[in-house]
Amino acid sequence: MTAITAPTLLPDRHPTPDFFICDVFDASPKDDLGTMEHPVFSLSTRPDKRILSYAHNGTTIEVVPSVKGRATIHDKDILIFCISQLMSALNAGRVISRKLTLKAHDLLVATNRDTSGDAYTRLKDAFERLAGTRITTNMTTGGIETTQGFGLIDSWEIRRRSRGGRMISVQVTLSEWLFRAVQTKSVLTLSRDYFRLRKPLERRIYELARKHCGRQPEWGVSVATLHKKSGSAAPLRVFRAALRKMTGPDHLPEYDITEAPGDLMLFTRRSRVVEPGQAPLLSVEALEAARAILPGTDIYALHAQWQAYWDRSGQAVLRNPDQAFLGWLRKQAEGPARS
Repeated sequence: MTAITAPTLLPDRHPTPDFFICDVFDASPKDDLGTMEHPVFSLSTRPDKRILSYAHNGTTIEVVPSVKGRATIHDKDILIFCISQLMSALNAGRVISRKLTLKAHDLLVATNRDTSGDAYTRLKDAFERLAGTRITTNMTTGGIETTQGFGLIDSWEIRRRSRGGRMISVQVTLSEWLFRAVQTKSVLTLSRDYFRLRKPLERRIYELARKHCGRQPEWGVSVATLHKKSGSAAPLRVFRAALRKMTGPDHLPEYDITEAPGDLMLFTRRSRVVEPGQAPLLSVEALEAARAILPGTDIYALHAQWQAYWDRSGQAVLRNPDQAFLGWLRKQAEGPARS
């Protein structure tokens, strides 16, 4: 009898969302380099009240949880959403501030969460953990190294509730440390499938691969170093076994993992995320024309697919990016995707 293997990724709960209500050229989720590089968030699915002490290559971090526990890797979705909104505004030339007003429903949809009543309760708990977790570190942001203590967010406030008690909008004030990372564009684009990863460790390993592979085709790292940088509290042998479960094909977005001699793990990039500004820019008129060619589709996702196609094809210099994009799109409309 053949065993049934569980799907690697969670289902896409919102297949045609207004993914981020922001500039289409910067619609992908963004993560800050500091917390991608070093462990800050708990990988536990239960309240984690342990103090994390970490030191690596001159960087020191101490993370002290509140009575609610340390902020988790899933709580980080809120920060990714905030960073993405701010980066969109920054790239569009708009003035940005540490204080943001967010629509709770947009946040849930963008991070592939359900929108039930319980989801809003969990969101409130996440805000409390983010505000209550205290960090003392000399981690560099924006080229500045300072030793300081701070919370991941300075404050949060529910601005409106529905009659049923659900959170409608919330005002969040980010820490100066995190805001500086945005101002200096010390961020990287993540795959949207990041939010579909089931396990906290999978998310953390993807972050590390994304940060360290960069534009390289591959990245090799010892299991011991990966264990330290992940922040996993599991024994090394348990951690190694968990990594081996990730070595199947297409387990992580963008990267394949293979085990190498010498207790090493090798991360190989399948395709590169195209950063904003690298790919040819499209006009608003081209995007409107694209909607007419394939009505009802997520035009932002199609734009990202075309960017990836352009990247894999050698990043040719295009005299007319609009025509190139619309020509590619018409081919998609004629039959199976050829990207």
